[in-house]
Amino acid sequence: MKTAIVIGSGLGGLEVALILLRHGYEVTVLEKGRQAGGCLQSFVRDGRRFDTGFHYVGGLGEGEPLRPLFAYFGLMDLPWEPTTEEILIGDKRFRIPRGIDAYVEMLSEQFPTEKNAIQTYGNLLREVGDHIFDAFEKGPSPLMGVSAAQYIENNFRDPLLRQVLSGSTMRLHQDANTLPLYALAQIGGSFIRSAWRLPGGGKAITERLTAQIEALGGVIRTGAAVTGLRLADGKVSEVLVGESETLRPDLVVSDAHPAVTMALLRDSGVIKRIYRERIASLENSPGLFTANILLKDNIFPLPEGELHIHQEDADLWHPDPRRTDSVLVHPYPEGGMLDLLSPMPLPERGEGYEALKRAKLEQCLDLAEKGIPGLRNAIAKVYTSTPRTWHDYTGVPGGSAFGILKDWKSPLTTLLSPRTTAGNLYLTGGSLNLHGMLGVSMTALITAADILGRQIYLEIER
Repeated sequence: MKTAIVIGSGLGGLEVALILLRHGYEVTVLEKGRQAGGCLQSFVRDGRRFDTGFHYVGGLGEGEPLRPLFAYFGLMDLPWEPTTEEILIGDKRFRIPRGIDAYVEMLSEQFPTEKNAIQTYGNLLREVGDHIFDAFEKGPSPLMGVSAAQYIENNFRDPLLRQVLSGSTMRLHQDANTLPLYALAQIGGSFIRSAWRLPGGGKAITERLTAQIEALGGVIRTGAAVTGLRLADGKVSEVLVGESETLRPDLVVSDAHPAVTMALLRDSGVIKRIYRERIASLENSPGLFTANILLKDNIFPLPEGELHIHQEDADLWHPDPRRTDSVLVHPYPEGGMLDLLSPMPLPERGEGYEALKRAKLEQCLDLAEKGIPGLRNAIAKVYTSTPRTWHDYTGVPGGSAFGILKDWKSPLTTLLSPRTTAGNLYLTGGSLNLHGMLGVSMTALITAADILGRQIYLEIER
């Protein structure tokens, strides 16, 4: 039986591990942290469980792009709940209806002079979402080489409508100078079709995947940091774990950030220095400041679902993470708690770090109270984290929330192949293709298909 090591237990690592087990590999997942899950991990404060990276997903409805993927990975019978999304820009509120037709109708009513362009945009969203699996046969969409900002600017005249069409800086988290049209249509379109949250959050997803992995004989080891990869004869010959353990698998799949994976290589003439330097030089998305809030009263009126609040003068197409122009309010389905998330550059620890966090929290609360009056007075406790926390906890360069930025000007450079020139070393995760639950799950399949052959696409019921 062939043996495989998967480095990292994020969503992509667990999904690839599950596929390999189904196809006869003996699989061990190595996770340096104390719990599996990567960005799906959670933590408990005052007896309540908060999520780290997972909050809600799009496209789980019947006939929508994420549903067949989550069905394939055994995740569709979790207790998913439909949720809502609202965008608040200054004093103007837009409730996003579910379904592309309803979305087009709502925008056409709000911006009647733009009706034709809105209908064309709706058709684009539908086309991308309906053909997401074409990537398995045809490769990346040509729309990865088209500027989202230029498309919006060329087709829509109303400045406010352009802002609304950005969807959310939390979802896209990328400056318009680089954002590909395909990323806007795929990610934004999946949430417009439908949005879903999950009681139990990311922990429920991790537990379901790990249970399936262990039922098939797979092993998940936490507290097992990979400290090096030795190469010989054109492939990885040894995986170094901790200070003294050496493993010799037939196959290695890394769910770590590509730059982190390249840094693990020892004596690598197999993977050229110019490739490793290119990976290290690619720009990453900014990180997020997060405030995890416990409320005094479980009946304090919170939004029904996700609320994206933006300053009236914010430029949502060119977000500046140094400014607090936008905040995502995520109320937990269990009630009595919520998260505030806002873009933020990587800060340094030391003198001034705690003051910086307090100032950012106050800015986020100022913005959040525009959508939830009285929020400050309802707070019992707040726990804050920054991209520095994320960097220290996950090892992701710069504390990036969504990995390597995709650039429409150079899609072949910023879209990474799972294959490396080390014959048995493959990559997976949110930095390769697109980020988020949909992007990572698609990438897991692409990685597995490069290893096992394209026939695994036929296993997905669409």
